[in-house]
Amino acid sequence: MVDAGKVAEKLGGKRLLGSDIHTTSELRVAVEEGLPVESLDFVVHELAENTTIAVELKHRIVPKTTLQRRKRLSMEESQRLERLARITALAEEVWADKDLAHEFLTSPQPQLEGERPIDLARSELGAREVEALLMKIEYALPV
Repeated sequence: MVDAGKVAEKLGGKRLLGSDIHTTSELRVAVEEGLPVESLDFVVHELAENTTIAVELKHRIVPKTTLQRRKRLSMEESQRLERLARITALAEEVWADKDLAHEFLTSPQPQLEGERPIDLARSELGAREVEALLMKIEYALPV
């Protein structure tokens, strides 16, 4: 499991979240209160090299028309964003190379039935599939 502090850094850290987050409990509270819209921009632009992919990813988390009216994300939207930040932090830890991790996350993976990990992260069960694959890669288990 990825450290809550690393997930918080992927969400923009203290600058965007307003406080240092070190524990899962603190991260949960931030998500329940609604993450700032700026965290969404931070995550997708760091993850996606291509502007088109960044915009597509952003609007899969929050629909465009909804996003235009918001300063904070709803709890459900915040949960989706936290999942994406969590698998990004885990992938970067496993690959030990940001570019390789981002390539893994944005490319179809045969072990995930051809799905892209960033697409699976929209649901908790999908994120678990990605996390399980990353753990197998980390510990050199058969995939």
